[in-house]
Amino acid sequence: MNEMFVVNGRFMDRRITGVERYAREILVRLQSQPKVIRPQCGFQGLAGHAWEQIVLPSRLRGKTLWSPCNTGPMYSPRHVVTIHDMAVFDHPEWFSSGFGAVYRALIPELAKRAQAIIAVSAHAKQRILETLKVKEAKVRVIANGVGPAFCARSASEIAAVRSRLQIPEGPYVLSLCSLEPRKNLSRVLAAWNIVTKNMEGVNLVLTGAANATVFRSVAQPLQNSKNVFLTGYVEDENLPALYSGASCFLYVSLYEGFGLPVLEALACNIPVVTSNSTSLREIGYPVCHLVDPCSSHEIASAIAEALGGQSSPESRALGRKHAAQYTWERSAADTERLVLSLS
Repeated sequence: MNEMFVVNGRFMDRRITGVERYAREILVRLQSQPKVIRPQCGFQGLAGHAWEQIVLPSRLRGKTLWSPCNTGPMYSPRHVVTIHDMAVFDHPEWFSSGFGAVYRALIPELAKRAQAIIAVSAHAKQRILETLKVKEAKVRVIANGVGPAFCARSASEIAAVRSRLQIPEGPYVLSLCSLEPRKNLSRVLAAWNIVTKNMEGVNLVLTGAANATVFRSVAQPLQNSKNVFLTGYVEDENLPALYSGASCFLYVSLYEGFGLPVLEALACNIPVVTSNSTSLREIGYPVCHLVDPCSSHEIASAIAEALGGQSSPESRALGRKHAAQYTWERSAADTERLVLSLS
């Protein structure tokens, strides 16, 4: 097969979170079936960067390269890179010193040398332009999508996932996130403590891989919170039913390049409370409860409103319609068209 371009497959051996999900969803929908080049040993960290800068370019054979996950080789003659956000520049305190130093050195040089940059939202594009000082014509917005699996699931499917994850009986508010500083867990717990003063019998279900730094910062609020249940990391196949069973979805991050879970929850027919800032306002307006993520009282009020039955069937239908505008098929087609234009 004469592949028309090459995909940087360094992401293939990593646990699937938002960036990896983006890369996989688009990859399986690319009509030209590009070649994926990946490290044989699953290199991570500095070894992964070394493979990306030295080994990967030597295997391109003049082909155009698409790097879907923020990094790629600086010396590639035809290169499209997806940069998901500028968090490492905007909030360096959220990252380890080593990780931050590598990315803050690599990304500006990569952006300068790449032929095109894909941003996943208008907010991400604006921050790329302001931070990296590249020409606007170089940056193209191609939004994420929502897969067909994300739709309202049956009661039996919901019950099976609840049993698998050992979620307690009764209604629950779902907050889907990796447990890292940008996800705003301390204020989520403060808001939940306000909600539970006036409401009994509802659980807050928190998902995401454990992070020792985050848990140290929220250990006391977590101990003082009622009806909070931690699932740990949740596999993708469990997510649609987990969303569908929730009375409300809570996603009040301080910073997002896109915020895919907001659309997934809307597609699963549940009301969403999300932040009125960064890309979350962009993708959540006008169908979500938009709140100041720095105000626990605003968050609590929006949760209470959602739990109080204020979300009508009509508003949920509008949410589904809004989410349906975002498809991985369109994301893949737009990405492929851009990459092939440079081949």
